[in-house]
Amino acid sequence: MKKILLILSVIMMAQVSKIHAQVNWSEPDTLFYAPDTVCVYQPVFLSSRYANQNSYYWGFCSGYLSNTPTGVNMGHGFDFHHPSAIDVKYDVKSGNYFGFVLNASTTELIRLDFGNNLNNTPTVYDLGNMTKGLPKNPTSLFIVRDTMSGNWYMFVTGGYDATTSTVARIDFGNTLGNPAPNIANFGNLWGSFNHPKGIFVAQDTNKKWYGYLVNYNTNHLIQLEFSYNISNTPAVIRDLGNPGGLLNDPTDMAALFYQGQWYFYVTNAGNSTIGMMAIGGKLDTNSVSALAATNLGNFDYSVLVPSSISINSDCGGIYAYITDSTSNQLVNLEMSTPSGPYYPVDYASIGTPDLPTGISSIIRDYDQIYAFICNEGDSSLTKISLEQCHNSSIPSYNDVTPPPYYYDSPGVYNIYYVINEGLPNVQVQCKPIYVLPKPTASISPTTNICLGDTARLWAISSSADSIRWQNMYNADSTFLQDSLRIWPAYSTIYPVTLYYPHDCIVKDTVDVNVTQISADAGPDRAIHSGASTTLGGPNSSAFGAIGYYWQPYQFMATGDTLLPNPVVTPPYTSTYWVKVTEYLDGKLCTATDTVTVLVVCGDFVLPNVFAPNSPYSGVNKFGIINNEVEGLNYLRIYDRWGLLVYQTTDPTQGWDGTYNGDPEPVGVYVWEADGFCTDGTHLNRKGNVSLVR
Repeated sequence: MKKILLILSVIMMAQVSKIHAQVNWSEPDTLFYAPDTVCVYQPVFLSSRYANQNSYYWGFCSGYLSNTPTGVNMGHGFDFHHPSAIDVKYDVKSGNYFGFVLNASTTELIRLDFGNNLNNTPTVYDLGNMTKGLPKNPTSLFIVRDTMSGNWYMFVTGGYDATTSTVARIDFGNTLGNPAPNIANFGNLWGSFNHPKGIFVAQDTNKKWYGYLVNYNTNHLIQLEFSYNISNTPAVIRDLGNPGGLLNDPTDMAALFYQGQWYFYVTNAGNSTIGMMAIGGKLDTNSVSALAATNLGNFDYSVLVPSSISINSDCGGIYAYITDSTSNQLVNLEMSTPSGPYYPVDYASIGTPDLPTGISSIIRDYDQIYAFICNEGDSSLTKISLEQCHNSSIPSYNDVTPPPYYYDSPGVYNIYYVINEGLPNVQVQCKPIYVLPKPTASISPTTNICLGDTARLWAISSSADSIRWQNMYNADSTFLQDSLRIWPAYSTIYPVTLYYPHDCIVKDTVDVNVTQISADAGPDRAIHSGASTTLGGPNSSAFGAIGYYWQPYQFMATGDTLLPNPVVTPPYTSTYWVKVTEYLDGKLCTATDTVTVLVVCGDFVLPNVFAPNSPYSGVNKFGIINNEVEGLNYLRIYDRWGLLVYQTTDPTQGWDGTYNGDPEPVGVYVWEADGFCTDGTHLNRKGNVSLVR
């Protein structure tokens, strides 16, 4: 049974034991960009190189072929009778998985219907000998899909000698679930087949279809050419002989297409070896001299009597899974390139195989990896699994740009990416990502400050290479890299990133809550001399206010300095300021504001009454109060009989209530004044004043 995985983009396998630098984003075969290493809980950002594709799938914690597989023997209730070959494929049209097994002793084809999940127990359909078209004693099978027509084909080899050996093609149409597929048995074309095994068929770059198989009895490599239609009977048969004497009782062959080159891997039961043939960039090789054959050996007896091989390029490496018919073990041959170096890993009795004769292709069901082995000894089925982990915050994503995610535990994880799944231009890439423990760091907690205050934030780690603060709004990091002096005018988040060796990054944020209280002394205003005005505006903070304090207190009623809206009567232009105090978010904060009261000279300002005998200077004389009177032509005061008792041209002087040195009696007196303000405004006014004793 033949297995081939056509991965159109392959990256070099990373050594698990090493930490690498950042991935080379300019590498032409890179499907996506990703870091090599991150820390636990560090956001991982991935980016695809290709947009506008038909489909995308990202797996962040996918199975990895270099990990140790698990196995389970599913029993022998599948109508197996000395099974000789097996393969499993995903059917694009139905969305289901189908397995096919050849029964060597009964010449039957068994179909296993898994449904849409390979963890299901398959339903068994016995397709029989296909109206006697199936080769007798079938030995190997290969399944291929013609992407142009969308049809599925299976090629089957059979026969133990030249007289019984044949090759057949089964046409399933556009679904492997076809209950009655057509079959064409080519017979033994030109007598070229002699116990054929390990067939595979593929379309070359010249659009022609080619097939290859190995003859167990003659140790020859046979080439089939179907021309441009896979439905043709092969028109050309080439016997390429035994390239380099490599073949020695070959039991199986698998093909690998890697970086534009074809490679065939063969299991040899005769000398317990694995062989590799480098075919080149085209499948239309017509000379054995063009093949570079290499005997890879038995890898210190890891391989005893190999029975089947599955070759797979996945996640940056190449993996050959080999079954051994005598030791019942599974060998995983890991390699970074088709020409090595090679690292064999023995898995003894995984899934309890019993004389295994065939292994399927490695099937990646998104993040789960499966393979199936048919066992001739007890006619049972073994399932091999490499299942996904559960350490990523998001298991998978189905669009071109995945959201940031993280891993919650240190380790090596596998990123799996597929675009255009099920289409001819499908591309697949995997990449290991190394997750390191999160380094310790001391970072500022949430900080509360008042508007106008300054605070210090810090992010300290002795093992960090560098520390960078991302938000420099009203901030200064001049003094220390691990500290930030801040004075924001509103609540602000300050992100900080700590950079560690091996591309490990720790990101955090510090929330700074700013208590924004406000003081409103009211708008500046102008009043006439002697007038009063109420200070304070509507925009002072009223929630949680502890108090108000006004200055200066002159010309303000006693106690008004602690009110939100005091009344003032300034005799001259004055500026007042208010301090508002609040207790918010556990912080005592203050705010201040000022207001200017402009006193203007709109008229003479004189009192209505005065008391000459009063000890207070402000009330024991009668005169012009407002300071804005710059010049006085006259101020004249008359008694009730019209006698002029006082006059002056000095606006700063006032009448003391006497006439010729004698006190004037209590009563009402008439005054008249004429002068001008500092701005030149002419004033003329008359009025009354009461003299009291």
